[in-house]
Parts: sequence; structure tokens; C-alpha cells
Amino acid sequence: MKQSAALSMAREIMKEFAGLTGLSPAEKVPRRYLWTDAFAVCNFLGLYQQTGDRECKPLALRLIDQVHGILGRHRADDTRSGWISGLDEQQGKLHPTLGGLRIGKEMNERGPREPYDDQLEWERDGQYYHYLTKWMHALNRAGAVTHNATCHRWAVELAKTGHARFTCAPLSGGQRRIYWKMSIDLSHPHVSAMGHHDPLDGFITYLQLQTASAGTSHPSAELDLSAEIADLARMCEGKNWATDDPLGLGELLSSSFKLAQLIFEKGLGYEDLLENMLQSSLLGLQTYERSNQLAFPADYRLAFRELGLSIGLHAAEKLVGLIRHAPGNVKAKPHLRSRADYLMDYASLRDRIETHWLEPANRKLASWTEHRDINMVMLATSLAPDGYLTL
Repeated sequence: MKQSAALSMAREIMKEFAGLTGLSPAEKVPRRYLWTDAFAVCNFLGLYQQTGDRECKPLALRLIDQVHGILGRHRADDTRSGWISGLDEQQGKLHPTLGGLRIGKEMNERGPREPYDDQLEWERDGQYYHYLTKWMHALNRAGAVTHNATCHRWAVELAKTGHARFTCAPLSGGQRRIYWKMSIDLSHPHVSAMGHHDPLDGFITYLQLQTASAGTSHPSAELDLSAEIADLARMCEGKNWATDDPLGLGELLSSSFKLAQLIFEKGLGYEDLLENMLQSSLLGLQTYERSNQLAFPADYRLAFRELGLSIGLHAAEKLVGLIRHAPGNVKAKPHLRSRADYLMDYASLRDRIETHWLEPANRKLASWTEHRDINMVMLATSLAPDGYLTL
């Protein structure tokens, strides 16, 4: 598909998403979900930059306000009220991310006396670390595109809160880790296990924020994430990032491109980590392709997970171009280039995924409509990935 057609379709999808979820026209009770909305903010910003559509930037900023005003506060069906940070109304508006942000699930979180149910926990509210990092990225993008330092400060405040509350040292000793899911008020974990890529996701996101802070005219100590970065760097040591989950694999590829931008455009020296990530991505792609999951009937496929992989393969293509034009004195460049080139052997997976979910008949199935909001936004991101993939 030509870029102009892809951008036009992405813009159409995002305008429809804005109407369906109460963003535009604004509804009294909009439907907000943190992961979906993080990608949506990036999409609107990218479409504004690429198409010049003047409606897209205000939509991104309005979406940020709605997310903070809804997911930064306690639920309507909760006995608690106000900002989940505990700040008063005025201070809460000035620092809406200091208490973290709710996921946005329809069910309230598990109460202290309710038994744990592995399946039901997926449907319950709370806070996810990897959703917070997505919102940090979206806020940082908003700050860069709109030249609004407040968005960047909100992102750093969220990073500091998230890191302080989600990271822990096991009582038995050993390496520090990250809880996968916390309570709405961040007082206790709901799921103590650690997400496979959470330390890596946080590490690259914090590096992105730290680099942006250094580029401001008045960098301050309160925006410094050096200690948090060092903590996550230790958690990442010796890890194998391979996965054959399409969404996780796509995010690994997207993170690889983000790290490559920090290495080749900002001068950060993490070539060994990038090489590890690319090797893990290749292993995952080999396994995923052999599984032949894209041949399954559409009723048994989850669009947003596949589209996550499609977005990652767009990132891989951009990564190849970035490495090819990298400075010649980059020590690990030949190794990085060969691994990045191998990634392009799987570009056909991206085309198959996009073609399948662009088919109107497949977007009428329950597998699409039951997850419509996130599916729409991820499809738009795959069609116009620059807004999400650019630092």
C-alpha cells in the first residue's frame, strides 16, 4: 500500500476511534484504556506531523487530559474518590501522574478479602508497569511535538512513581525485580510475577526520558533518572529476551529501533544490548513463522497481538536503514547490520497481517469487535507507525 493511502486510512480509523470512545465529540463519560490511549496519542501526533491535519494535535492533547482526569482518579464505583495519588484537587491537576494511572478495566480491582482468580485477574483494574511505560513514551512524544515541557515532566514523575512502587527486592535476597500488576493506589501487588520484557521496556523508556531531559534548556535534578536507569540496567544483565508471542515480539522489535535511535542519533553506547535484542528477535520470528498461526481461521486470531508484530516489523525496516547510515566508526555496526538485515526475511509476515485485518469482512467478526478499540488503534499504528516509533 502506498504511504499516502496508508496515512489516509490511518487518519480515518483514528477519527472513528475518537468518535466511538467519547473523545470527539467529547462525552461526559468517555471510554478510556491506558494501553490503547498511549498508542492513540502517538498516532494523532504522527498524523499531525505527516499530514498537517490540524485536528490531530488537539485530539492528542484532549486525549491526554481525559486519560489523566479519568485513569488518574479513583473509579466511580469505588468508595474512594479524587486523585489516586492522594493529592488535593489543585495539586492533582498539576501532577496528574504522581499516583500512577489505572489500567481502565471494566471490573474493579480485587478486594483484600477476595480470593485470587488467575482468569478473572485479567479483567480487573489496577496498574500495569508496562502500560505506564507506554504512557511515559506518549507523554514524551507530546512534549517533543508540541514543545510543552510539562508533558515531559509528567512522564518523568510517572517514571519515578512507577519505579519506586513496582520494583522490589525479594525477602529471600537475590536480584531486584518488578511486580507485574499493582493495586490502584500502588499500596500492594496484585500479581507478583515479573513481565518478561518489563525491565528492558523500563530501561529504554527511562533512557529516552533522560536524553530528553538533557536536551532541555534547564535540566534539573528532579528530572534525573540516573539511579532508576542503573537499577534497571542491573535487572537486564544476562537476560534472554526471546519470545514467540506476537505482541511481545513486536514490542521487542519496536524497542530495538528505539534503542538504536538512542545509540546512533544520541550517542549512547548500548550496542551489545541491541545485538542481544536483535538475536532474540530473530529466534522469536523463526519460531513464530514455523507455528503458522497466520493460517488459523480469523475467529481464532487476536488482531491487536498480530498487529503488534506488524508494527515491530515496520520498526525492523526502519532499523535497517538507521544502521546502514550509522557513523562508520561504530564498533559493532557490522554485527548489528547483519542481524538487522536478517530481520527483513520476515517482512512478508507484516504484509500478511495488515492485508488480513484490512479486509472488511474480518473486521465484522467477534474476534475483532470484542476488542474493537485496541484493534482499531493498533491497525492505525501499523499503517502509520512513525508517530509511535519515533523518539
